[in-house]
Amino acid sequence: MTGAAGGLEQVRHVFLEGCDLPRAWEGRPQWRVLDTGFGAGLKFLALWQAWRSDPLQPRLLHVAAIVARPPAADDLQAAAQTYPLLQPLAQALASQWQGLLPGFHRLSFEQGRVLLTLCVGERAAMLREQAFRADAVFLDTLDDASPWTLDSLKAVTRLCRRGALLAARTVAESMAHDLQTCGWQVQVRPGLAAAGAALAARHDPAWPVKALDRERDVAAGDAVVIGAGLAGAAAAASLARRGWQVRVFDAAGVPAAGASSLPVGLLAPHQSPDDNLLSRLSRAGVRITLEQARQRLARGLEWADTGVLEWRGDDHRALPALDEALRPWSREATEAQKRAAAIPVTDTAWWHENAGWIEPAALVRTWLREAGVQFVGQSAVAHIVRDGACWRIDDADGLRLADADLVVVAAALGSNALLGDRLPLHAVGGQVTWAPREDALALPPFPVNGNGHFIPHVPLVERGAWITGSSYRRGEADASLRDEDTLANLERVRAVLPAAADAMAAAIDAGTVRSWSGVRCASADRRPLVGELAPGLWVSTAMGSRGLTFAMLCAELLAARLHAEPLPLEARLAQALDAARS
Repeated sequence: MTGAAGGLEQVRHVFLEGCDLPRAWEGRPQWRVLDTGFGAGLKFLALWQAWRSDPLQPRLLHVAAIVARPPAADDLQAAAQTYPLLQPLAQALASQWQGLLPGFHRLSFEQGRVLLTLCVGERAAMLREQAFRADAVFLDTLDDASPWTLDSLKAVTRLCRRGALLAARTVAESMAHDLQTCGWQVQVRPGLAAAGAALAARHDPAWPVKALDRERDVAAGDAVVIGAGLAGAAAAASLARRGWQVRVFDAAGVPAAGASSLPVGLLAPHQSPDDNLLSRLSRAGVRITLEQARQRLARGLEWADTGVLEWRGDDHRALPALDEALRPWSREATEAQKRAAAIPVTDTAWWHENAGWIEPAALVRTWLREAGVQFVGQSAVAHIVRDGACWRIDDADGLRLADADLVVVAAALGSNALLGDRLPLHAVGGQVTWAPREDALALPPFPVNGNGHFIPHVPLVERGAWITGSSYRRGEADASLRDEDTLANLERVRAVLPAAADAMAAAIDAGTVRSWSGVRCASADRRPLVGELAPGLWVSTAMGSRGLTFAMLCAELLAARLHAEPLPLEARLAQALDAARS
């Protein structure tokens, strides 16, 4: 029996009415639900539809749902086929329903105001990996492969705020007793028609619960973000969606003036044969960024989901032995794809379906257009000072620029000057090369990476252009253009794509080649740094060469920590991005 058992009326009666919804969320800025058994998604769809139709809806609706094995996308739509109001929601859900490997997956709807964090795996393990304060729990006993014990109910209770509401289909005496042991006030509710009685509960223990009291839920107020690149703009947009009034300060007169001014960047998962930490982090980031692009950018002008072929040469190590859900992310390239790229069919190559190119500045601009965000250019912040209950930011002359309840430092290499050299930041210079694309050129039909990257067609000039790079100058903060970097980019392409290299060489000889150079900010372990350094003082920086992958993931992680929301990725992966990691 699936989570759709009993139909929509039963789901609404047991779970929504059992948690006093929608009345319970009136006046709340957001509502956070833990669903212990996603099933075919009918509970989520019913909750989403109730949120949609409520004029007093909270600003954000979060659902963290656990599922051992995700159903097929067709099953999601089948569960809603007899309910016209749910059908478009089921279609939107199915459109993002792919690549669901074990772990967490953040799906976004309603312009980021309805967030589903799908936790794929065994229930106890998924509960351990979450850290948030649930307002409501859908305790679905029909989808559970293992019985609800006192220990498992304690694991659920750990994630609940005092006053949280709970609903379940069963009124088993043992479960009711164990819930009471965990501090829940339990009542039995009548069922619908022939259905059995249901259970409702409120978490109100008679003792202080320190684990819950430590979890903060900060009220939105005035925020300052320092830095108007990918990291800063993403943080500003995430905060604004949660009700913050955000001013984004930057020394430049326009947004995306630093490394985020890269003409076009490649967005692709980093896949390793052992599916290492960076592989898992990059998949989480790519999923979030691709959905942002689909919702916000002009396809073909500001981004394109082309897929990417990764050349691996004589590295014949296989892809990790994961289940079929890896295929939408990474699989062995076909011989036809290798021939299309003009690489030997004997070479090892992987195909990444969830990949493409994006104009970074386009993402920055759309994030800064989020309601509640104001860009303040030509305003160089020099000092951040605690001033009573708020933070004061000053320029180099001591002139007060702003006061704020919250400050997020996202100033790349300039972050350390504001934070007293507390972070292990390193400069990485890099240069890309491009030229107008001639229609007769024999270029691959899709981007190719693995030795630098080559993107065959982007709208950079009137006829479109190819673009390649980037050079990698570790420890160099000089953004000057260099002829030797252009030649180095050419040789990297020649090692993989000789025909494309010939086109590059012809453009160099004809003087039509152009270049861009920038300086990226990286950490020692090449992972971003995001976290709280002091109460109300946060950082999100060190995106390195993967700003497109990590900027919004880090912004959502920052917001989740700030507002005690469901984490967008497993706690152990979130720790790998924490600015305080050793």
